[in-house]
Amino acid sequence: MEPRISRRDVLKIGGAAALGALGLSIGATSRADDKTEGAQAMAKTEGGIAIPGAFENGQYALPKLPYAYNALEPLHDGKALEIHHTKHHAGYVKGLNTTLEKLQAARKASDFAAVKALSRDLAFHGSGHVLHCLYWHSMCPGGAKVPDELAKAMNDGFGSLEGAQAQFAAATKAVEGSGWGVLAYEPVGDRLLILQAERHQNLTVWGVVPLLVCDVWEHAYYLQYANKRDDWVDNFMKLANWQFAAARLAAARANRTA
Repeated sequence: MEPRISRRDVLKIGGAAALGALGLSIGATSRADDKTEGAQAMAKTEGGIAIPGAFENGQYALPKLPYAYNALEPLHDGKALEIHHTKHHAGYVKGLNTTLEKLQAARKASDFAAVKALSRDLAFHGSGHVLHCLYWHSMCPGGAKVPDELAKAMNDGFGSLEGAQAQFAAATKAVEGSGWGVLAYEPVGDRLLILQAERHQNLTVWGVVPLLVCDVWEHAYYLQYANKRDDWVDNFMKLANWQFAAARLAAARANRTA
């Protein structure tokens, strides 16, 4: 059975401190004319947006993708996506489980000599797992229209929908080295922020809720785009699943006012 959490728990999906909340189902409604064919499988008026469990039987697990490996072609090569999912994301899952096992052994032995390195590994693999779970759902075949609620939030936060999308693309392209572009909800100010994660275990604003993320580690795009990161980001924007982002925003705001 797919693990399910409440809207309140959605706020926990933000970083390594919230690893146990993965594997979520977020109820959402949207107008039928706001959906592209590619988004319909992930934004249903009755079923909500579901992310298959990434935590099962007491361990973190590699979730299935919400579409076939070749479903995003030609903008995203199917073979590159398969390698990214089955090798890189799977590596984070294995590293996360292994790190937790080592920490458990350290506690049993009351030997914490390696706790600094293990804590670093926990943040690295845990953040990689969380972000990749969000990343697969941040894209959909054909992309998706920005729903009204999210469009209003982007207008309020960035002056215009177009300005927000342009800033997201520019910030993602400008990440130094490997990292991520992140559209996030910041509950203290009840506003959207666009962030860069140059090393995904560092450089965060604590408490933000990631809504949409774009992976610009080289393994995400190099097989198809070589060193042309800008081209990859431009095409990611054509695949962006704004229905998914809107549902996460609604859930985060519901939690803020609960």
